[in-house]
Amino acid sequence: MEGFGLVLALAALPAAGNFLGGVVAEMFSVSKRALSLALHLAAGIVLAVVGIELMPEALKGSPAWVPIVAFVVGGAAFIALEHGIGYVQARLGATEKSAGPWAIFTGVSLDLFSDGVMIGTGTVLNPTLGLLLALGQVPADVPEGFAAVATLRRADISRVKRILMSLAFAIPILVGASLGYFALRDAPEMVTLAILALTGGVLISVVVEEMLTEAHEADTSRWEALFLTAGFALFALISVYVG
Repeated sequence: MEGFGLVLALAALPAAGNFLGGVVAEMFSVSKRALSLALHLAAGIVLAVVGIELMPEALKGSPAWVPIVAFVVGGAAFIALEHGIGYVQARLGATEKSAGPWAIFTGVSLDLFSDGVMIGTGTVLNPTLGLLLALGQVPADVPEGFAAVATLRRADISRVKRILMSLAFAIPILVGASLGYFALRDAPEMVTLAILALTGGVLISVVVEEMLTEAHEADTSRWEALFLTAGFALFALISVYVG
């Protein structure tokens, strides 16, 4: 398998992991502490993806300041998207209680879209890199899907809506992967590396501003730091032994 078919197959892996996490959250009662630990584990994996694979690959370009600036632009893009989402929620009259679950849904969708762009872009550069990034996202997206559905359950969203929203998470990652592949397959290498860095900036922002913030609101535990570092170490193992 190669080309666009390979990109879709790779993007389907983290999408399936996200849905599996949602299924687990539907089957078992979820405590606030379990939700917090799951989010910390996922955050650690995403941080490792950016620190171990994305930015080192992006910094191979010359001049190096281009991907570095693109990384900062990724953070600015997240702020702009978050502002736009908040504006739409305000226009729709969302309450603080209802905005929380939708903020998580939006944050997870944004993270998955970034994953898709990352996989599509990485596959353009090197199919092995695309495979490694996809495999690295699976263990991150399982607890992320778990946490998202668990949050929706706590907000008393109906089961039918939860299942539909969980299935809908496949859309942003497939769209992102398609965009990353078709928009960048004929682009100069520096442009592709800059997009990788920009994606890294978005992912870092999602982790700090959405995932960890939600985790600390759910509960605090002395084990959070361990789960965060264990998530980082898990992707490091995948990177070393698969890469």
